Amino acid sequence: MKNADSNSNVGHYAKKQLLCRSGLIRWSHASRFRLARQLVAGRSGGRLLDYGCGDGTFLGLTTDLFPDAVGTDCDGPQTDDCASRYAASGLTFIHTSQLTSHHDHRYDAIVCMETLEHCLPSARDFVLGDLARLCQPQGIVIISVPIEVGIVLPLKQMARRIAGWRKLGDYATNERYSWSELARMTFATERTEIERPVYNSVPSQPLSGSHGHKGFNWRRLRMEIRQHLNIDQTHFSPMGWSRGFLSSQAWFVCSPR
Repeated sequence: MKNADSNSNVGHYAKKQLLCRSGLIRWSHASRFRLARQLVAGRSGGRLLDYGCGDGTFLGLTTDLFPDAVGTDCDGPQTDDCASRYAASGLTFIHTSQLTSHHDHRYDAIVCMETLEHCLPSARDFVLGDLARLCQPQGIVIISVPIEVGIVLPLKQMARRIAGWRKLGDYATNERYSWSELARMTFATERTEIERPVYNSVPSQPLSGSHGHKGFNWRRLRMEIRQHLNIDQTHFSPMGWSRGFLSSQAWFVCSPR
């Protein structure tokens, strides 16, 4: 995998994660991108879509496998920035509203990483429907989300607090849990939920608004994914051998129903 800093004009997420001064944060996110690359490698040479592409880091790290890939995001200025930074790469970046019927069943592999945890329920259902619509019948959809339940939650909150004290990235504004909320999510089942703060909601736009990480339960999401896609494999990173007990991310390798 190419180094994230091979291009001096890196995106803001890469600076926060892969180039972070915290070795723990760098290690966790580097393992995430390595696993993502491994999971899509079998479809190399095909059409790749990064749904919720952020700053385009993953597509930039896989141009050797997918030289003609597409990144999409609901943040227009962000996709414009990606298009500018990767202008010489051959990659394409578009707004999610441009995923018209022309894109139906077009992609051999779709990745949707660290995106669904931020979606409100209505938007999450829409995105999952989009992933099913855009994937070709024999293609794969790879979804990753953060693990914010179990013993790893208080460990993550501690690491975030330390990163905030060190003034790393935007960790100083990390969401806070009450003691009762923290206990509830530490011992969460697949149906456990707490109130999740909503940000940037626009009443006239039904799909607007977003969540942070607080209260996200990857096990509940797994039930929602199964309404749209088959889940063929589940992975965890890093330390996948712990089956998520000590991991930061959960992964679902899916196929169209």
